[in-house]
Formats: sequence, structure tokens, C-alpha cells
Amino acid sequence: MMFERPKTGQKALLVHLDFPGTDFESDRAEFIELARSAGADVLDVIGGSRRQPDPGLFVGSGKAEEIAAAAAACCAELVIFNHTLSPSQERNLERALKARVVDRTGLILDIFATRARSHEGKLQVELAQLQHMATRLVRGWTHLERQRGGIGLRGPGETQLETDRRLIRGRIGSLKRQLEAVRGRRARSRVARSRRQVPTVSLVGYTNAGKSTLFNALTGDGVFASSQLFATLDTTVRRMPLQSGEPVVVADTVGFIRELPHDLVAAFRATLEEARDAALLLHVIDASDAERMDRIAQVTAVLGEIGAERAPTLEVFNKIDLRPGETARVDRDEEGVVRRVHVSARTGDGLELLRAAVAERLALAPQERELVLPASAARLRAQLFAQRAVLEESTGDDGSYHLRVSLPPAQLQRLCRDAGLGELAGAADGPGATH
Repeated sequence: MMFERPKTGQKALLVHLDFPGTDFESDRAEFIELARSAGADVLDVIGGSRRQPDPGLFVGSGKAEEIAAAAAACCAELVIFNHTLSPSQERNLERALKARVVDRTGLILDIFATRARSHEGKLQVELAQLQHMATRLVRGWTHLERQRGGIGLRGPGETQLETDRRLIRGRIGSLKRQLEAVRGRRARSRVARSRRQVPTVSLVGYTNAGKSTLFNALTGDGVFASSQLFATLDTTVRRMPLQSGEPVVVADTVGFIRELPHDLVAAFRATLEEARDAALLLHVIDASDAERMDRIAQVTAVLGEIGAERAPTLEVFNKIDLRPGETARVDRDEEGVVRRVHVSARTGDGLELLRAAVAERLALAPQERELVLPASAARLRAQLFAQRAVLEESTGDDGSYHLRVSLPPAQLQRLCRDAGLGELAGAADGPGATH
């Protein structure tokens, strides 16, 4: 028999098991912080170790009995697992523990639901929640509990579960269409910025690395920033002044975390594309975090999921004010290219070094540009093709070449000067323009 699932409750018993190849203590500390970020009242943490998950209960029958006894003793209203549970494991555990069970994915989704503020963010979170719910077969839609029937409606009908599934599928389809429209608007905004020669710099990093604080410091904006996991979800784009006076926009994106649910990555695709299509990524790293190397690997993995693993990246080691003796500085590789900047977003130490580094790296980063070259510039056209810089080409009525190219600005300037076309003034805006 199924027990009556508690509809509410914040008193939580946490379960975190040690599997081979994991950092038990670090993962446990992050798990507790995640639960508290969701508003849970953490009563206790049950530990243990296994070589591999149990197919039925994930934890095994003996450990399940231990968890059930602990939950009953401390009057826990829910049990949260720091692991991804299959739908059958979640149902089996609820029967065995006589308590509501939430896995790591459900916990992160819950945090996202409480933090989303913009219309887009709420759509993204709802989509991820419904996609997760659809695999759980949970009858959580209480307004659908009435049975179908009545004059003209009698017959085989459909079960409550089928009704829920159908309505969830319909809502998921509606959300995807709305988010596709959002994706289109973002794409058009990026194209407009590209045509105006305004490069985008995207902040990425592990959650709580200080991205929003750095964003505020660089742009003078007032995005909410707090020392907690997933303090902000909604992408914000603002202009950032550079010493050269060149216009640059900065995008603050959602923070990453270990085992970020795939449903969330898919739902936030429109937002994360700001990172994928950026001229430069600022990978913000908490310099005071002892686990920073592992955090870097986790962020790199998520960037790979969204197709941004090859994007030009500048590492920003933030929070140097929390490391005694640490000073603001710039690290370069053997070729003299800036690879890392050490700053404190909270105190402002090193921010000018960071702005200078961004300007320097953007000069080396490929940027899309539209050119109109006269027929006499056939040699320059050939050079651009030889460097595989031409993305699109058409020919004007006067024999001019209309090109869309992707090259670092400094390199494009040099090629144009060598071809006798002078300095590159800007994007082409009509036939006969020479840039």
C-alpha cells in the first residue's frame, strides 16, 4: 500500500553516500549548503559507502531500514538524497521510508524555482520541473483528481495518470514554443550587436564564485548578489566601459554546479547560448576555494555540453582578499597571451587589470564582421578565403565583394592596411562601402 505523502514540510533528513572516485567531505558540505539554500531545516545527515547503487532502493535494504528509523526518530518530513534517483528507486524509497523523497535533481530544481525572477527564468524552470515530473509518474496535480464522466462522457475514458501525462505533455510543448521565441529574440539581439561591432563578454563559473559581484563591479549595475548557491538565475546584459573607449557588453549567466541536471541545461539553452556565442568567456573562479581545481573541471564539462568548450576563455581568480598575501596580478603564457587575472570583486582590487586584459584578449578574439570590398581587392578576398575567415559571400551589381568574415580585429586591420584599403572604419552598411 502507498502511504499518504506529506504535501509540505521543511524538516529534512539528508542522505549522502560515498562512492569510489568521489570526494566525500567536499560533496557532503556542498550538499548541506544546497539543502539550506532550498530552505530545508537539516535535522541530520546519514552517511555510508557503496561500490555501486542498489537497483531497487539505491542504498540497499539494510541502509534503508537505518534511514527509516532515523527519519521516524527525528520526525523528518522529507528525506533528501545527494544522488540522482531513478523513478522506481524514488517510489520504492518512499514506500520503505514512509516519507517524501527528493533526489539531488529535484532539490536543485526546487532552488531554481524559488530564485527565478524574470518571465524567461520562470518559463525555463517550469519546463525543467515538468520534464523531471513526467518521468516520475507523480500524481501531484490535485485539481485533476475528479473522475471523468457524466452524460455524453461515459465510456472507457482515460486513467488519472494518462490525463496527467497528456496535460504535462501539452504544457511542455507550450513552454518550449515560448522559449523558442525567447531564443529567437536573443539571437536577433546578438546579431544586432555583431553588426554594430559590439562584442559580448560572458561570465561563467561555479555557483557562488562571485560572478554577480564581479558583474556589478565591472558594469556599475545592481544585480542581486549574495554568498549562497544560485543567488541569481536570470541572465543580465549590460555595457562595460573599457580604457580604449570601445563598446563591450557583459552577460552574467547562471552558475554551474556538479551534476547540473540535464533538464536544466536543456531548459536554459537560450540563456546559456550567450556563453556559447560570446567573443570571450570570463571563467570566474573562487581563489579561496580549496576545491577550485575540481570546480574548474565541472564548469568545463558544462561548457562542453552547450558547445562552448572552444570559446576563447580568460580565467578570473576572484576573492583574493580572502587569501592572505595574495595580490592582484596578470598571468601570461609562454607566448605572452593573458590567461589569468587575480582580482577581488568585493574590494575592487585588480579590476583595472581585468579591463585591460579583456581589451587585449578581445583584440585577439575572432569577431564576425560584414565587409564590402571593391573589385580591385581580389587579392585581399583570396587571403581571407585562404585563412578560412569567410562565412558568407555575395557579389554586388558593381562587381564588389560582400563578405561576412570572422577574424580578430587586429588581424583584419593589418590585412586591410597591407591591401592599401586603410584603417577599417566599421561594418559595411551599403554597396560601394570600403572597410
